[in-house]
Amino acid sequence: MVTVAYHPHFEKTIRKISDARVKEHVKQQIIRIIKDPSIGKPMRYYRKQTREVYIPPFRLLNWYDKRQDTIVFLALNHKDEQ
Repeated sequence: MVTVAYHPHFEKTIRKISDARVKEHVKQQIIRIIKDPSIGKPMRYYRKQTREVYIPPFRLLNWYDKRQDTIVFLALNHKDEQ
């Protein structure tokens, strides 16, 4: 079973979102990532070993540790602020 953790920055950003549709879409993507951690675009350079899923207008950044079977949701950034 996959262990899920949330970075404090991620939790703070989620609390700030007021649009219910966007929150629901984020929840659906989180469930999808938990089922299959290999989804998303693999990042390069200094963000290597992380993946990014696009949820308009946000990008969800996560990291998966295969050895410990853990997914850490790092950030939910607005596309224009990244």
